[in-house]
Amino acid sequence: MQIVIIGAGGHGRVVLDILRAAGEYEPAGFVDSSPGRAGGTIGGLPIFGPANVLPKLWQRNIRAAIVAIGDSRARQQYAAVLREHRFELINAIHPTASISPTATLGRNVVVAAQAAICTDARIGDSVILNTASVVDHECEIGDGAHICPGAHLAGRVRVGHAAWVGLGANVIQCLSIGEHSIVGAGAVVIRDVPAHATVVGVPARVIRTGAPAEGPSEFDGATAPRIAS
Repeated sequence: MQIVIIGAGGHGRVVLDILRAAGEYEPAGFVDSSPGRAGGTIGGLPIFGPANVLPKLWQRNIRAAIVAIGDSRARQQYAAVLREHRFELINAIHPTASISPTATLGRNVVVAAQAAICTDARIGDSVILNTASVVDHECEIGDGAHICPGAHLAGRVRVGHAAWVGLGANVIQCLSIGEHSIVGAGAVVIRDVPAHATVVGVPARVIRTGAPAEGPSEFDGATAPRIAS
């Protein structure tokens, strides 16, 4: 099955590599709204242009997609637009990832190289489980969350909608990471993280609360456009 990758930034390159390693789907190219990217290539595949090209891709019998954008809000917005226009959202799972047969995954999920998803874990839609991340037994990962490279979640951790767990962070068992929160790189979380909070350090402490926070973006066009039918 041919698929299109939404987002031609760094994360898009990672997703292309995962798809090629897995060999289940045939990437046809990228859609990206960033100025100057249309007409270029990545990994020998074309960048078709902004999201308005999607109806033309549908006519070419490209009917499946994955959103490869680091920004949670944009990732989820594009996923919604793709569903509205009948594109099937697929998962990109690296063959070196370890996934328990009792774990459940949503759609539009990226599981990178050497990531581990343990028994009875539940992974929502549009989640990124990045390189060598660990999601231990009975964890629950909310829609749009990003578990960054080398981050470790002990058993029964709950990660809220669109939360960001940074590079190499560690979260002890049975804690809750609130929606739209950010856990800084290298943090050690030993108590619950409130929604919309940013925590850093060892042990992790709150340095910011309030407005919904977004993780760093891999994509310049953070707002998904509507697609002309």
